[in-house]
Amino acid sequence: MPTDNSADSVVKHWQEYSDVYDFLEQIRLRPGMWLPGGSLQHLQSILTGYRVALAVHSAHEPFAFWPEEDFITWLHEHYGTSSSLTWAAEIERHTPADSTPVDEFFRLLDHFQHDITRKPALA
Repeated sequence: MPTDNSADSVVKHWQEYSDVYDFLEQIRLRPGMWLPGGSLQHLQSILTGYRVALAVHSAHEPFAFWPEEDFITWLHEHYGTSSSLTWAAEIERHTPADSTPVDEFFRLLDHFQHDITRKPALA
């Protein structure tokens, strides 16, 4: 599933992860290790724990995967829908027959990251 041979595509020790996107890149490299059965619900639970750990340790890091945050808002715009479903459930619901929810998540994550880096900063 890795998309290129960049430095981001190298398996790292968990102590070397720099942020949530670096962590997600490690999951992309070895999804079977992190996501038993290819479960997006499991990924969402992992990211919930990640977000809680940020709060418990007063760590300040942009985090787009909490309910009502940037990723779900972007996803609703991308799909042209409005729903109370979680991002994992939305992706599972919209996964094409020729893909898997995990592959679809990472495809969408790439688009999301591209879009947020191109969006002009709000004044």
